[in-house]
Amino acid sequence: MKIQHPLLFSTVGTVGAWGIRRLVGSNHFHFRYEDPRVNPEVARRLGTRYIYAFFHEVMLFPAYFWAWPEMQILISDHRDGEYITRVVRKLGFGVVRGSTTRGGARALKEMIARIDRGHLCVTPDGPRGPRRHVHQGLIYLAAKTGWPIVGAGMAFHRPWRANSWDRFAVPRPFRAACCVAPAPVAVPSDIDREGIEHYRLEVEARMNRATDEAEAWVEHL
Repeated sequence: MKIQHPLLFSTVGTVGAWGIRRLVGSNHFHFRYEDPRVNPEVARRLGTRYIYAFFHEVMLFPAYFWAWPEMQILISDHRDGEYITRVVRKLGFGVVRGSTTRGGARALKEMIARIDRGHLCVTPDGPRGPRRHVHQGLIYLAAKTGWPIVGAGMAFHRPWRANSWDRFAVPRPFRAACCVAPAPVAVPSDIDREGIEHYRLEVEARMNRATDEAEAWVEHL
């Protein structure tokens, strides 16, 4: 039986955020943007908005580096998602609860309603996989908001890996970490089902190429 006492949730949030800042913050970060304007810090100054997508396994990377209140991140409605929610809120993210399998439609509508609050962050293969697979919800979200998708590839140098569906990556301290961001993908608002699949495949291919490049890069830094 899982314990769900409010004090436990609060403690996990505080300790988890502290641990991420200490561990992930010790890494040496490197970035490669095909279009420098998609850099969240640049977009922040320019007032432009994007949907930032990254695979579930590397969420500790943006959880540390992009933890701003205007970054609205989609967290699963499943029971363990409450722990993740407490951590990312302590780090500084805005949170919308839902997923592609539970509460997804509601969460997508809520994210669209909060369009004035900044960027959106999505793990398109979460919360249950398949690993490194982009679900169609990301494309639907881009079509409804009009915001381009920046599908980033991220990697840590030889991280510890969990025995989970996504092989969740926990970085070793003081190692290299890399983010490769391809050019953004703009999705038409009048897209049909065939078009959704076309853009889904395009974003998935770009994210996997970027991930391969990031993994190769950290091996040679």
